[in-house]
Amino acid sequence: MLKNFFLTCSGVDKNLINECSNGEQNKYVGIGATVFFTAIMATIAGSYALYTVFDNLYSAIFFGLIWGLLIFNLDRFIVSTIKKTDSKWKEFAQATPRIILAIIIATVISKPLELKLFEKEINQVLLTEKNQMTLDNKSQIAQQFTPEIDKINAEIEVLQQEIISKENETNNLYEIYISEAEGTTGTKKLGKGPVYKEKRAKHDASLLALKELKKENSAKIEQKENAISTLIDNQKLAETKSQPIISNFDGLMARINALGELPFFTSFFIFLLFLAIETSPIIAKLLAPKGEYDFKLEEKLSAVKTWATQQMQQREKMLNADITIDNKVYKDITADEELYNYKQKMARELMKLQADSFYKKQQKML
Repeated sequence: MLKNFFLTCSGVDKNLINECSNGEQNKYVGIGATVFFTAIMATIAGSYALYTVFDNLYSAIFFGLIWGLLIFNLDRFIVSTIKKTDSKWKEFAQATPRIILAIIIATVISKPLELKLFEKEINQVLLTEKNQMTLDNKSQIAQQFTPEIDKINAEIEVLQQEIISKENETNNLYEIYISEAEGTTGTKKLGKGPVYKEKRAKHDASLLALKELKKENSAKIEQKENAISTLIDNQKLAETKSQPIISNFDGLMARINALGELPFFTSFFIFLLFLAIETSPIIAKLLAPKGEYDFKLEEKLSAVKTWATQQMQQREKMLNADITIDNKVYKDITADEELYNYKQKMARELMKLQADSFYKKQQKML
């Protein structure tokens, strides 16, 4: 039963192969087994690749089976359409498009399995990329908010500087009126005279203005600090919203790109392995000499071709004979006097009817 199944996988004519020796049958059993197990590998590879896309086990298995059946039919078609001839160059020429197709299939099959084999290494590469993307993302978001924050900080600094300047001015006025009272500067008279009172009034007015300035600027500074706090919160919110996108950056294309960052030869040799598996049935048929099955198949095809040629020639001769007979029959009819007289009589009657009809129409018009 298993042997019969693998013969079906190889795409051979069951009736012909059953007439061949066991050795010839075993050759095609091996080819069919290769086609079947290649399809199994394609199913596994396709399921894994689609799982990275859909992130759903059942969907991945379903579409993976469809992919495996597609690869199975393609491989079976490739193997079954290669016919043995007496010229190796002709065989290679007809196998070249099939080999190219096999290379494409091997590439598609091997890539998802490479992703699975090097999953840990790929995860490490993706982690490094995600960390860098996180830093770049924070930097880009900061570029949106930092100028506004710096502008507000500069405005706060101006307001604070105004307070400091007014404090320095008030302190200087305080020292001036104290020195006047002590007699160390100004009039240099000890006591609280008119000049002292004047300087004391200036200080008190400056102190009052300082208190008012502190009150106004503190309110403005608090408002601007709240604006900065809002901008910082918005910046953090933007980083939080974008982080899941970076965290989910592990799809199929991202993993393929990460695989490209790993050493080339390891991945390349795995590809060569699948390429050898995929092309082995084709190479086996090219290298193997003509076998018993090939001769029987060639004989059957030749018999069918000969029969079809005979049928076409017979139909062509029958057509030519019919044309010759028809020509002769109609030629004899043209010489028949009775038929001529009858057609002349009918034509005369038809012309009379046409004349009568025309006359009646003319009467109606008048």
